[in-house]
Amino acid sequence: MKKNIVETKEKKASYLMVPLKIFRNRKIGVLESLVEYLKDKENMRFSEIAKTLDRHYSTIRTSYVKAKEKKGGDKK
Repeated sequence: MKKNIVETKEKKASYLMVPLKIFRNRKIGVLESLVEYLKDKENMRFSEIAKTLDRHYSTIRTSYVKAKEKKGGDKK
């Protein structure tokens, strides 16, 4: 597992432990893989992921849907 430091807009550092194996599938983008992991394995809400990664809610949701489409899985 690799430690990633994510700084939010409030300049508070928080740590996420993300296994590198989630990035193995080269058909899925890095953001898509990360969002899918955080949503499915860490049970984070889209709004929490968006705040943590400093991205817009719709970007996170779209990334999740695209990851599921590329994997051929069901959308949530």
